[in-house]
Amino acid sequence: MGEDMDIVRISLLGIGGVVLGFLLKENKPEYSFYVSFGVGIAILFLAVGKIRYLFDSILSLKTYLPMDSGYVETLLKMVGIAYIGEFSSGICKDAGYGAIGSQIEMFSKLAIMAVSMPILLALLETIHGFLT
Repeated sequence: MGEDMDIVRISLLGIGGVVLGFLLKENKPEYSFYVSFGVGIAILFLAVGKIRYLFDSILSLKTYLPMDSGYVETLLKMVGIAYIGEFSSGICKDAGYGAIGSQIEMFSKLAIMAVSMPILLALLETIHGFLT
């Protein structure tokens, strides 16, 4: 029940922010961005609990599966990069700076690829070991 109510709360906060931003956009367009930014930050703080639960769950996988802790840390980094990149990109696009938002998205994808490269190399090494 708590998780269902969280999504309703966040959805109402987001819809309220959009309506308020829309109303302010006609009279005070400079305040519209601040409303959008504030609502985004509020949702980010509300999501921290979910993110913490996700990270704790991923870390608990280490106790059940015999795997290198570096893989779990890499997975956590990838989730963090994706979330921060998407959030930042959305804020930039909301403010009318779509090009900067797109650049943040591209950099986030490249950063995820760079962070995941050791795992890909380890996988290729394992496959090579099976073939030889």
